[in-house]
Amino acid sequence: MHDLGKILIAFGLLIALAGVVLVLVDRVPWIGRLPGDIHFQRGNFTFYFPLATSLLLSVVLTVVLYLLGRR
Repeated sequence: MHDLGKILIAFGLLIALAGVVLVLVDRVPWIGRLPGDIHFQRGNFTFYFPLATSLLLSVVLTVVLYLLGRR
């Protein structure tokens, strides 16, 4: 049961961190509006795929996790 408690605390912190990131994302004006993001709008149909934003976030997270895992 001790290990389960640690896992639940870790998931709780992860969810809290994700919430903070989602709140702060609106303050960064270029997130979601990079030149490689795909956006189509025709009539009342809108398609949005943040390709460049996804690639940028993937590279940043890969570098951060690599640096944290090297210890």
